[in-house]
Formats: sequence, structure tokens, C-alpha cells
Amino acid sequence: MLPIIISGQRIQPELVTKNIYDPASGEVINTVPLCGNEEVNSAVKAAQEALLTWAKVPITERVALMFKFKSILEQNIQNLAAIVTKCHGKTLEEAKGEVRRGIDVVDFACSAPTLLQGRTLRDVSHNVDQDLYKYPVGVCAGITPFNFPVMIPLWMFPLAIVCGNTFILKPSPHTGLGANALYDLFEQAGFPNGVLNIIHGDKEAVDAILAHPGIDAISFVGSEKVAHYVYKTAAQYGKRVQALGGAKNHTIVMDDTEIDVAVPAVLNSAYGNAGERCLAGSVVIPLGKTRHTFIEQVLEMARKLKVGPGYQPDVNIGPLVTDEHRKRVLSYVEKGIEEGAEFMLDGRSEINRPGFFLGPVVLGNVKEEMTVAREEIFGPVLCVADEVDLESAIERINKSRYGNMAVIFTSSGKHARTFRENVKAGMLGVNVSIAQPFAFYPFVGWKNSFFGDLHAQGTDAIEFYTRKKVVVTRWP
Repeated sequence: MLPIIISGQRIQPELVTKNIYDPASGEVINTVPLCGNEEVNSAVKAAQEALLTWAKVPITERVALMFKFKSILEQNIQNLAAIVTKCHGKTLEEAKGEVRRGIDVVDFACSAPTLLQGRTLRDVSHNVDQDLYKYPVGVCAGITPFNFPVMIPLWMFPLAIVCGNTFILKPSPHTGLGANALYDLFEQAGFPNGVLNIIHGDKEAVDAILAHPGIDAISFVGSEKVAHYVYKTAAQYGKRVQALGGAKNHTIVMDDTEIDVAVPAVLNSAYGNAGERCLAGSVVIPLGKTRHTFIEQVLEMARKLKVGPGYQPDVNIGPLVTDEHRKRVLSYVEKGIEEGAEFMLDGRSEINRPGFFLGPVVLGNVKEEMTVAREEIFGPVLCVADEVDLESAIERINKSRYGNMAVIFTSSGKHARTFRENVKAGMLGVNVSIAQPFAFYPFVGWKNSFFGDLHAQGTDAIEFYTRKKVVVTRWP
């Protein structure tokens, strides 16, 4: 059983457990305890005690530890990637990319002496000066999803901790191996006990975190439904909240683009990470005279994608995380066919092998009122939609209740600018497969893709994990 980690102590509580699977074989590889109020209370107490001294550690010393942590992460990219592939299923290359993106955030956290600077203004009035300082928020918590078990925790706790906060991490019960591996490396870097604590569990643990009076701020990444629940519930208890939710991302392919560039990019967006990411381009809208050529090439390349265990070479699509999740994805595919969509490519033959596999699916004739066009499927399913021009394609995107990401492929500056100015989504891409911001920019979802004010990553995250104090001084 994976231990919980409180004030540096690895504890195996006598609780009901949940299985962790190897998605490539379907075999149980470990279990996690389903923690509740008692364990969360212990973690909060440890974090509060550590906060008394950690918040007063000079910023240069906090950053020195963060630099050491970054160095240790760099040395362990391969090991971390192997853990991700083992419990999530993504390919080793995708896993290494995930770890790399997480380390980029730690690198950004090392800029804290600049990021945490305040402001000052002398003589705001006669002999009166005014200063602004940034202080830690307090005890922070992070509730992270299964699809990026290393990257998303690294979005959260390094930035919170370098700002002087202490942290409680509650990872997904499906992929908790990543969180414990990160703690081991964090400990090697020399951070004090109690600065980072790990709690495992499911809804009971989440509810305990949301309601606990000793937790001041909560970061969450997950589905729209749970994100809204976390935001509403935590806010009722007076907590600061950032909750990243679902997505339904569209890709427009203009007929003035280079098809040889657009086709592999669309496939990478739709099928990378087996479609289990909030930046998956799950709906493609090819326009104009090259539409049929584009679709033919998409189907030709999709048929060549290799499905298999992520640790095997040349695999393009690994398994889904659990059998339960695969059944959910399949139910969406079946619902799409019932509502009038058509199979252009049916990857369901892959479900007959051991593990939780599903091959690439392409659905055609997808109307905007269909469930598969509106809901987040979170699997290797690409929907092909019909629109007459750029304006109608943008209109279709904007009807979605989500506003996470949208992408256009074009050689026209006019088309790109029209797209940029009119699409109602927070992350836009022009001729890129995925519009994922680098660590020093915020991860900006709109509409039901995000609940809160300050986003993850970038200076938004620094603002989220600090509170301001203004001092007005007069020396007569």
C-alpha cells in the first residue's frame, strides 16, 4: 500500500484501500488508502506547524532549495517517466514530455526573488510613503487528476512553497505513485518536514480538505462537474480557489494551409496521451476545397498509429487509465452512433486484448447538437464536423459551454487574426497542435473550463499563492 506522508513520516493507515492498476495489463500493482477527516487533520496540523518557521525562511534560502530540487528532478526524468507510464499508461516519450513540462514550472519558481518583489511609492502625500509587500497565504492544498500525475502536482506545490506556504497534496487514487515519487525527491533536496504532505483518497478526503478551517487556498484540476463542486464548496468555507475543469477543444483547418503539417498535428492533438488531456483537439473542422483530401490523409495516418503498452518502442497510443474509464469513453462513442454520427475509423477491436486499450476512433457527420460534439469524451476519439466557412466555424466553437483551447491551421494572417479576435477561449493556437502555455504564462481556461480568478502557472499562480499587505508610513 502506498503510504501517506505527514511531516516526513511515511504512514500506512488501517483504512479501506483502492487498487492501482497497470493499464497495459489490467493487473493490480499497488493500493492506496482512502483517507478521511482524521488523516487530513493530521496533515493540516503538520503543515500549520511547519508554516510557523517556513514562512520566515529568507527567500534566497527557499530558492536555493528549489534549485536543488530542480537539479534532482533533472537527474530523475527517466525514472519519473517510467512511473507515469506504469500507472497511467501513456508512452514513455509522452511521459518524459510531461516531466519536462513540470520541471519548467520548478524552473519558473526559482525566479521567486523577482516574482515576489512588492512595490513602493514615496511621497504619496506630504512626508508619506506607501509600500506593498507579498506574504504567504498559509496552508495550501492541491487536488490533482490522473492524467498528468507528475506535471500537474509540479504546477502547484513548488510555486506555493517558494512563496512561503506549506502544502498538502491529494493526488488521484489511480496514479498516486507519481506524488510519492515526487515527495522522495523533494525530501532529498533538503526541504523541512511538514512543508509538503501527501494524503491519498477519494471523495471523502476531498470533502475533508474543502471544509477544513486550517486550509487557506485550494488548487484543483479535473472534470467540469467536480471543478464546479470544489469551487462552490471551498468558497463557501471562505477559501481562495482555482479550479480547472473540462474542455471541448476545436481545430479549424483552412484550405490555405499546408496539409502535410496540419494532419500529423491534428492526430497528435486528438490521440496524444490517449486523448486523456484537457488540451486534446477532439473536434476538427476542415474547410474548403481541401476538406476531402485532409480527411483522407487523417484516416490514412490514423490507421497506421500503433496501439500498445506505453513502455514498448514505436507505440503511439497507450491504454486508458482504467477499465471503468474506457467503458465511459465507449459509451460516448456508442451514443454518437445512435445520434447519427458515422464511423470513419473504428478502433474498438483493440478492446479484446489484455489491458484497457481502445484504438483511434474517427466519427464523421458530427452535428453540433450531438452529445459527442458537446461533451468532453477524454479518450482517443476525433470528431469531424462540417461548416461552410470560418465565421460559422467560430460561431460553432463559441456555442460551447467550454472555453479552454482552440486552434487554427492557416497561411493567412487575416484568418489567423479573425480567429484570435473572435474565438471565446483562453488558449489559442495558430499552426500548432496544442496551445499549451509555457510555465511563465498562465493556463487560461474560460467559461466552464475554469472556476476562479487567478489561473495556474505564471504570475497568476504567484498572485494566487500570496496575499498583499500595504503599509502607509509618515515620518513627521
